Amino acid sequence: MRSEMLQKSENKPNIVLIMPDQLRPDFLGCYGANFIQTPNIDKLAQQGLQFNRALSPSPICIPARASLLTGHNALSTGVLTNNYWLRPDHEDCGLLSFTSTLLENGYHTEGIGKMHFIPWDQEAGFSHRWIAEDKRHIHIQDDYADYLAAQGLRKLAGTEEPNYREGRMASVSPIPLEHQVDVWVGDRSVEFIKDCPDDRPYFLWVAFPGPHDPYNPPAEILDSMCPAEDFPFSIPGTVDSQTFQRGFIQAHLNGSAQADFREFPELAKQTIRRHYAALVQIIDHQVGRILSAIEEQDSERETLIFFTSDHGDFLGDFDMVGKALFHESSSRIPLIAKGTPYQVGHSRSLVSLTDLYATILSQAGIKMMAQDSVAIPTKPDQQTRKNIMGATGAGLMWCNERWKLSRYKNGLSTLFDVEADPLEQNNLLLDPDFADIRNQMEAELTKSLMEGLVQGHQEKSYPYMTLTPDHAGHHRNWQRPYPANTWNKSEEMKANWGKAGMPV
Repeated sequence: MRSEMLQKSENKPNIVLIMPDQLRPDFLGCYGANFIQTPNIDKLAQQGLQFNRALSPSPICIPARASLLTGHNALSTGVLTNNYWLRPDHEDCGLLSFTSTLLENGYHTEGIGKMHFIPWDQEAGFSHRWIAEDKRHIHIQDDYADYLAAQGLRKLAGTEEPNYREGRMASVSPIPLEHQVDVWVGDRSVEFIKDCPDDRPYFLWVAFPGPHDPYNPPAEILDSMCPAEDFPFSIPGTVDSQTFQRGFIQAHLNGSAQADFREFPELAKQTIRRHYAALVQIIDHQVGRILSAIEEQDSERETLIFFTSDHGDFLGDFDMVGKALFHESSSRIPLIAKGTPYQVGHSRSLVSLTDLYATILSQAGIKMMAQDSVAIPTKPDQQTRKNIMGATGAGLMWCNERWKLSRYKNGLSTLFDVEADPLEQNNLLLDPDFADIRNQMEAELTKSLMEGLVQGHQEKSYPYMTLTPDHAGHHRNWQRPYPANTWNKSEEMKANWGKAGMPV
């Protein structure tokens, strides 16, 4: 078995996925931010292919990660909010994780940081994990909690930190910089890269818990930032966005955040942005350490690097913080790919977070089908997808490079020309001049929705039309195996199964 794994892994690259939590691209220098210093991420972008139109189809932590892990959108995973995770038999039902697939094909798979699996300590296809879970739920006794205990420290709730309530989650962490969670993730990642044996390739998922709220940098980093007044103003709210205000306020008053946004002046928004930027700078420094460790590796294998996030953060835009809606502030993400075969440059091609599933597996030499994943372009002028379908517990989204249609369960529907109106201030849904665009987008959304619903129930299917005449299903007392992909399928059945997007 060991020899088979080694044979599978010959000449395959190492793959590193670096993924902060809740990082929006316009807080990086390479994406135009002039109020923050991110030299290491900027250098990565200069050496790789930077995607400027990357979106999270489900801009919420757990749904986004479930889709990334399986290459299926939320309609198939069934994970629409943070209260859900993949069903325990998801791989038997056709939702195969790319980590398990890499592991089966000779890779060492290492996970470090916040994965947001439920249960939080499940292996999920990893050879080994160093776990640092959610910043807000401090009672999770993960590896980072053990580390802090050894230092005589403990996880702190935001409400225990100075200025948390006054700052609307913009607080100051009393934990020293060298013991901050994102530094801990950086330390573990560097150690792994330096100590990992070269007998087989590795996949390393570096999952920083920051800059997710609470926005709590230590004082020494915060003091190095420019004043709050120098940070960009927020995007103004609209009549449409105000329909979400009551729910947003109540969720933060009564939920785990325990923050009061009934009043939200512009300076408070800028203060949050300042604290958030400080957390981003901590992460940038750790990215630099990781990149240096990779460069210093004594290995003949190439290391491919992908940098992205699960979603963005409103940071005061539309009078909100957090995510979950399909506005650019919430759904747009950074994406950088470095290494062969990615050309250096900038791409405007539309890409989805789920596309990293097919991308990572294809770079590992593995062909695997998934419902909503295509390998990202390797050239600046290349295009691999035309549309993205998004779904959360709040509603549905359909977009292309220019247009974005969103339909929310509260009754609101929006149509934005994100090319002409990047701040999403002008809802064109009822404008008669754009009726043809709206009708086309609605038809495409409906088609994608129906395909997704069918795909999401494939494990229940009974492909009787493809059964061979001698199949046991034609005889009395036969019981259909469950889940569906446990069938003993003929070649004809396998072909039809593959067309449906199921593993064969």
